[in-house]
Amino acid sequence: MGPRRPLLNATAHVVHALQPLRNATAIPKTNIRSLQHSIPIRPAPKPTPFIPDHTSFLTAIGRGLSAHAAKIPSWEALFTLSSHQLKELGIEPARSRKYLLHWREKFRNGEYGIGGDCKHVTDGIAELKLIEAPVGPHPVPGMHERSAKATATHDPGTRKVIVNVPAGAEAPMEPVDTMSSVQGVVVKGAKTIKGSFVEPIKGTNGLKVRIRLREGIWEERRGHKVDGGERRKAEVRAKRRAAENKEKNR
Repeated sequence: MGPRRPLLNATAHVVHALQPLRNATAIPKTNIRSLQHSIPIRPAPKPTPFIPDHTSFLTAIGRGLSAHAAKIPSWEALFTLSSHQLKELGIEPARSRKYLLHWREKFRNGEYGIGGDCKHVTDGIAELKLIEAPVGPHPVPGMHERSAKATATHDPGTRKVIVNVPAGAEAPMEPVDTMSSVQGVVVKGAKTIKGSFVEPIKGTNGLKVRIRLREGIWEERRGHKVDGGERRKAEVRAKRRAAENKEKNR
């Protein structure tokens, strides 16, 4: 045992001498949350006919964000300001900023609400018309194989299509055999257009409707908390049952 003691002492001295070198070459720890500030912001998308500016965007997504339209200077600012910058502009509470950023990315990715894919819009109003389009030799987006058969609601070799037409026009400007239906609306029965925020146009027998830009037309409703929400639901209901049992036993 005697000869091993000097060897152990020498090893301890070497480890102690190398410790400063280890500390100098150690890789510093990086906080993952700090990396989000170094990620470049994607460029702003182009406005659409239904959403031509930042005010109409805030109006469409709802939740009272249109009240902050004057705080955001432009369309570019709407899609480039960070969450911290939005907070400095006075957009509160935090859930409103989170909701705005959520819809900002959806719009950037081409995910719109009703009317967002309309190309012919006048003063925030898009007119839609139900037409019968011939089934061509090539597949058409949204076309079902049963479209080539006669049914009670359409003629054989045709399909029902809800298209966006210019204001006052009776026919679309694009070739109907390549057009797909406007998103967010459906055909009920033989010739009735149905959908959220759809306004029938008088004198058209339901074949034409309009979609008007209004507050909250794209709004995603918040859930309603019942008995305190998920975290406190069991506790609140247990206290309620205890109070009810106590009242019964009196």
